[in-house]
Amino acid sequence: MNFNKLTIFFYLISISFINFNSLIPFAESIFSGDRNPSLFDPSCSLSCKSDSNAQKNQSRLVSAAKPPASSRCEVWSKACSEEVLSLAKLPETVEWLKRIRRRIHENPELAFEEFQTSQLIRDELDRMQISYRYPLAKTGVRAWIGTGGPPFVAVRADMDALPIQEAVEWEHKSKVSGKMHACGHDAHVTMLIGAAKILKNRENLLKGTVILLFQPAEEAGNGAKRMIGDGALEDVEAIFAVHVSHEHPTAIIGSRPGPLLAGCGFFRAVIIRNPHHSVDAILAASAAVISLQGIVSREANPLDSQVVSVTSFNGGTNLDMIPDKVVIGGTFRAFSNTSFYRLLQRIEEVIVEQARVYGCEATVDFFEREYTIYPPTVNDDKMYEHVRKVAVDLLGEKNFRVVPPMMGAEDFSFFSEVVPAGFFYIGVRNETLGSIHTGHSPYFMIDEDVLPIGAAAHATIAERYLNEH
Repeated sequence: MNFNKLTIFFYLISISFINFNSLIPFAESIFSGDRNPSLFDPSCSLSCKSDSNAQKNQSRLVSAAKPPASSRCEVWSKACSEEVLSLAKLPETVEWLKRIRRRIHENPELAFEEFQTSQLIRDELDRMQISYRYPLAKTGVRAWIGTGGPPFVAVRADMDALPIQEAVEWEHKSKVSGKMHACGHDAHVTMLIGAAKILKNRENLLKGTVILLFQPAEEAGNGAKRMIGDGALEDVEAIFAVHVSHEHPTAIIGSRPGPLLAGCGFFRAVIIRNPHHSVDAILAASAAVISLQGIVSREANPLDSQVVSVTSFNGGTNLDMIPDKVVIGGTFRAFSNTSFYRLLQRIEEVIVEQARVYGCEATVDFFEREYTIYPPTVNDDKMYEHVRKVAVDLLGEKNFRVVPPMMGAEDFSFFSEVVPAGFFYIGVRNETLGSIHTGHSPYFMIDEDVLPIGAAAHATIAERYLNEH
């Protein structure tokens, strides 16, 4: 009887030992693999390559560590916003963002020449295992994160620099003579890459698909229009974008519902006299310039801001004869499409008819083939409210401002004509650093503390939109 009990005891021990050993390889397959270096590892901005097996191993760890989507941020709360912001503010993430921005800043590229910038973006997306399509509009990129199904929300960043010689002396000054990121597009790209990393980390929580648009040629060439033509807005039901602003302290977010930025156009008129008649093209052109001033002052609604400015007048250099032709040119701006195209019509009518009064002929070119006409940027009321709620939850009520309309122009306006849009500013003004100069200045610079805030704002705008729509 005792012998039988002892035999059974040793038999059970041996069985347990065999079962335990059989579990060891499985345990090692989960915990011994290398972690995927792309997720919030700053060294990956330069050299890391993703290992698919490590990614699978990490995915099992992540899914085990995180509660299912149904139990996290099912109803969006301030705590959800704080989660996103905490990811953006990780010290290693902040340093990674700065490195990316500085690399872009050192190598500025003009409209439709953003090949290195586009390659940097695609390299980062590859490391994060984010799918994308390339090229759109020659150098643009369309990436996506999420379920692959609706709803689809887009966030856009422009990539191009300006033909300006940088006058700021610092370690990461532009290395390309005569070219500079003088409008903050290097920061815009960096923020959107940062948002991509945050969203990829929270991909299991996304209730739809986020489209990331890296757009060329905002400054010249209407890159947005060409991106749309290449399918950038396919399936997209709303779009958002940010622009840095030297007018607001660092990380202050500002926007407004309705018209935010003016539509912008340019004109060039050639006034020609008949050399066989005693007529004066200078006089005809002068009359046209004076009459153009009456379009806004006498025809426009005084509560509907509009501008017509003649900025060029050229009758040649010969001082002892009347020129056969005079060339004048300028710009016009308005806050609604109706007012904008009314201005265009009236500019042509005034110049042509005034020339005729003085016995001359005139032609007016609005450079429509060169894509230099920008419609007004108009914020959808609901998209503006979405931006406002995100900003308040992320940064507090005092760090959001309702801003006045501005006469500047943005080719984001082409997106806002197609789908509901929300465009907003984020402050970079820091007098201690010297970040006080307007965009398009050779002294323009930004406070890099804005980078994680902008990344968090983009990510929260996108994830919360999918959560609430």
